[in-house]
Amino acid sequence: MSSDAWRDRFNTPIIQDIRPCPGDINLEMIYAAGLSDAEVSIWNPATGETLQVPDLPPHVANPLPAADGRSVLVLHDEDGGEVGHLWSYPVDGEPVDLTPELPPYTLRGIDVARDGSAVVIATVTDEGFTLYHLTGAAAHRLYRSRNEAWNSLVSADGALASIDTTDHNPGIRRFAVTVLDTSDGAVLASVSDGPLAPLRGVRFSPVAGDPRLLLSTERTGFARPAVWNPLTGARTDVEAPELTGELVPLDWSDDGARLLLVHVDGGIHRVYEYDLQAGRLLRVSHPDGAYFFPEVACAVTNQWGSHYGPGGQIRLLRQRADLPFEMLALDRGEGEPRSVLAPQNVVPGIPLRSVTVTSKDGTALQLWVAAPEGASGPVPLILRVHGGPNLADVGGYHPAAQAWLAEGFAYASLNYRGSVTFGRTFREGFWGAVGDRELEDVEAAWRWLVDEGIADPSAVFMTGSSYGGFLTLLSLGRLPDLFAGGFAFVALADWKLAYEDMHPALQAAWRGFLGGRPELAEERFRLSSPMTYVEAVRAPVLINQGRHDTRTPARQAEEYARRLRAAGGDVLLRFFEGGHEPVGNDGVAGKIELELELARKALRGERWS
Repeated sequence: MSSDAWRDRFNTPIIQDIRPCPGDINLEMIYAAGLSDAEVSIWNPATGETLQVPDLPPHVANPLPAADGRSVLVLHDEDGGEVGHLWSYPVDGEPVDLTPELPPYTLRGIDVARDGSAVVIATVTDEGFTLYHLTGAAAHRLYRSRNEAWNSLVSADGALASIDTTDHNPGIRRFAVTVLDTSDGAVLASVSDGPLAPLRGVRFSPVAGDPRLLLSTERTGFARPAVWNPLTGARTDVEAPELTGELVPLDWSDDGARLLLVHVDGGIHRVYEYDLQAGRLLRVSHPDGAYFFPEVACAVTNQWGSHYGPGGQIRLLRQRADLPFEMLALDRGEGEPRSVLAPQNVVPGIPLRSVTVTSKDGTALQLWVAAPEGASGPVPLILRVHGGPNLADVGGYHPAAQAWLAEGFAYASLNYRGSVTFGRTFREGFWGAVGDRELEDVEAAWRWLVDEGIADPSAVFMTGSSYGGFLTLLSLGRLPDLFAGGFAFVALADWKLAYEDMHPALQAAWRGFLGGRPELAEERFRLSSPMTYVEAVRAPVLINQGRHDTRTPARQAEEYARRLRAAGGDVLLRFFEGGHEPVGNDGVAGKIELELELARKALRGERWS
């Protein structure tokens, strides 16, 4: 591959999500990163017709299609700061503010009734966590709590709403599920698996009048599906004792008879159906790859996920590290899926392989890794850590990884403790000691990559976004001899300063993870902050920060850079106009270009600043 061929991956829109329209599951919403910003359209797989949604606001993230597929719902936040109002943007006509009477809020849940009668949203403000039922231009409050509450869902006929709550367990992110009557906000039922095992709502039955709710439970320590009727209390748990790892529920078939599930074991995805009447797991035939991307704390249940289409058709969304989004369709009775949306203009790349690495205390870690074409020994390497921390690298499409590989660098991405889909103990492994276990995992990955002869020990660069940016900065200060440089994107550099400036939704989460407010857990905030270790940093640092970010705010990044410079460190601080998740291929390609230039400078012994 020529040295600039990696740029070709950014010359066409890159699909980020494909989501069915609730009231017409023939139709799909396609959300893509365009050259400068997000692009959203409504697509009919049967006819190929595509309708573009015009005049969207900048920085659109996690859009959701309306029931009829004629509009999309997005948080309009002006500057990317994730605080604003939910608006409806039609394929034709004028956009509408759906909550004009409410103060600005952060959105942490949204769902649309299949019959189009209602929308439910979970919002966060200084006053707490609130569930609203939207009909027309009216917003009716159904629930409010000072304790964390996320992930709003609504039944097919709009009669019931659910929200994941922590009132039973304040300050600890192990949810129960509460179901309410949308007509008056009356609590109809709650379901909890006790103080240790969280429950999450996934989706109400798509059948009108059917109150059953698909849940994800962790009674065994690993995710399993359950179907619960809040009106009768009846519950069916899919135990699947023959499967190790997690069995993650994604969707119901449109007749309410089957569930779509993904088995995740060691990070590898295998798709199943579950026949509710027969009580039987059915393996789905498919090529290898990633079939959903988990997200535990945003406006939608998963950033993207495979789902059912009409007539029980399975619509498999698939990615691989070297292959962009495609949709495969599998009709009932068919043996093999067929492609209905193939990626266009695919630039040849290198797939990542999954390996197991053992951390300091014996914990097994999953690492995705690849060497550049033709490499016969140790080469410079990029070690990436994902954000979250409650996310995971699923081995999905990652054009930045392919850019590094094309330029002669090896590449690895680590699922450290805190990652999801590896069980509750692994996901909660960082609680109360934020940064400590994760850095043990980073060091274990580094040593494995060096011992295996993949990475040149003098030329390992670390990179990550958000919590991954935090771990990048923390590693440079606490493991200063391991890295030749660090690229931190929208990074958290100081917990106390960040806590003072971040939006309330994140404050509640970090109080739980760090052990309280800054004044009550002062020592933990200090020990977990990269700012504490600036004088130990030896490698050059790039910090790329959003000017209006409310998750990892600007002030703490500026103070980190100032203190690192004062200590003699080599640091570049770059700001972009936006929030936490800018969308646009041009900006991503520019970021990669800068990082490639800086990595080569470091290898030549040149300063970055």
